[in-house]
Amino acid sequence: MKDFGSSPSPLDFGKGFTLDFDLKTGLSSSVDTGKRYLSQMRGMYQDEKALGALLAQGDKLVYEFHGLPAPDKPGDLAFGCSILYPGKVGNEYHMTKGHFHTILETAEVYYCLSGQGYMMMENPEGDWRALALEAGKAIYVPARYAHRSINVSPDKPLVTFFVFRADAGHDYGSIESKGYRKLLVEKDGQPTVIDNPRWA
Repeated sequence: MKDFGSSPSPLDFGKGFTLDFDLKTGLSSSVDTGKRYLSQMRGMYQDEKALGALLAQGDKLVYEFHGLPAPDKPGDLAFGCSILYPGKVGNEYHMTKGHFHTILETAEVYYCLSGQGYMMMENPEGDWRALALEAGKAIYVPARYAHRSINVSPDKPLVTFFVFRADAGHDYGSIESKGYRKLLVEKDGQPTVIDNPRWA
């Protein structure tokens, strides 16, 4: 199918655009791509010994993300895709680092394209939830909530589409220094939420 009307330049946030969203070949040559390896997840997992043993076998890719370089101004939307690979460190599933937004009063929407997992969320006041993610489900992350994706599948990537206000920014530092109040671990073969013994 073809578009009608004027033909703006690629990624024209002022006039609109169509983007090839093909996960097999990548979103587009214009996206920002980031990758997180096990070595970059130090401090995120409780079992440092298990992490060290895994790193001795090689620095495995945990997740990657592909996002549009949207203008950092109110009114525009940033969006992209995250791919979180299966695996565990000790009894903790592979997860993203997680973040607040720099503009704390920012919500975000995630739509699960494939895989199974959870979105762990918490706000500064201590409220938390872990919402199930599976193909066809969308999750609304409210303003003021830190959020991280967790892949509970033993053999399939968790692939999500995300969108949020383009000027929101990301605050990873708060999570790196304090962690989350709750952890999602495998217990008796099932995902289970426990208190984080290191949370401060």
